[in-house]
Amino acid sequence: MKNRALEHPAILLLEDGTLWRGYAVGKIGTTTGEICFNTGMTGYQEIYTDPSYYGQIIVNTTAHIGNYGVIAEDEESAAPQISGMVCNAFSEFYSRKLADAGLQEYLEKHGVVAIAGVDTRALVTHIRHKGAMNAIISSEEFDIEKLKQYLAETPSMKGLELSSKVTTPSPYFVGEGNTGPKIAALDLGVKRNILRHLEKRGAVVQVFPAKTSFEEIEAWHPDAYFISNGPGDPAAMPYAVATVQKMLETGKPLFGICLGHQILALASGIGTHKMHNGHRGLNHPVKNLITGRCEVTSQNHGFGVNREDIEKSKIVEITHVNLNDGSIEGIRRKDCPAFSVQYHPEASPGPHDATYLFDEFMNLIKNGVLYAS
Repeated sequence: MKNRALEHPAILLLEDGTLWRGYAVGKIGTTTGEICFNTGMTGYQEIYTDPSYYGQIIVNTTAHIGNYGVIAEDEESAAPQISGMVCNAFSEFYSRKLADAGLQEYLEKHGVVAIAGVDTRALVTHIRHKGAMNAIISSEEFDIEKLKQYLAETPSMKGLELSSKVTTPSPYFVGEGNTGPKIAALDLGVKRNILRHLEKRGAVVQVFPAKTSFEEIEAWHPDAYFISNGPGDPAAMPYAVATVQKMLETGKPLFGICLGHQILALASGIGTHKMHNGHRGLNHPVKNLITGRCEVTSQNHGFGVNREDIEKSKIVEITHVNLNDGSIEGIRRKDCPAFSVQYHPEASPGPHDATYLFDEFMNLIKNGVLYAS
């Protein structure tokens, strides 16, 4: 095995001036983005291909990455969406017999710049205290002052509209042979497994680009609406908020996940905010306040909805809370059949604690009842 540490050194420079040195993996190059960490011990391919991570550099907190290679069926979109990757130990060899390729080959193929050999425990501790910030990885430029200049040109995630960069360019169908309800999905950066869950439950789903007008969506005569996950600042998406407001006026059922949850909140007069670090991992405990049950959830978000706004609202109530920090994980409208959650029920970290939400959505469409049990 060649010594990448000697062949291709790399630098990670944070916005606050903190410098980390390691060695290059993936593509040789330079990249910038908001640095954040994911606490998942597995699922690196699902993380890298999740459109919600667009524009972000991901720190893997597990000790080593790449040991089980990559496989096409694990992808949540057509290609990696991350801006860059940071890890401790990187394995070019993989042991999964079903794997299509190694992670190094995969990252090179898709042009992902990454750095390994970093003390990720110390890095994560630093980010936890300082908060999410922009960073730059380079394996081709080692002049720190030049890297600082490049980094200074990187926009903050707050205020960025990114869904239009990851959404589908044109509408498409999922579950065309099904005979269940017609669900119009607004693609703000949807994960494939969300659509699989809807298809598995018999729905016919038409996925629409993020900026599709309400009139065009409604021309299909859907029975219900789904608002997907995605990247960026929800407050920078007035077009999506306006579309969801019109959807709510129809009285048809609506379900939102992650960014879709935040857009539903904004459409209901509830504000959002940039979180200090956000929640990214496979082990976040959430309590359903309606049923009293708790679930282990998968999460990926850097923005949240404002609790104080909900507590003042006459039309929105809290349905789920995060048991680590008390942040809002779910809401529902009191005046129309609409609900949403901040976490990812399709990701199955519990392993299936939260998939009941898709059943609740189907029950809401068919019977007009939510959280009946």
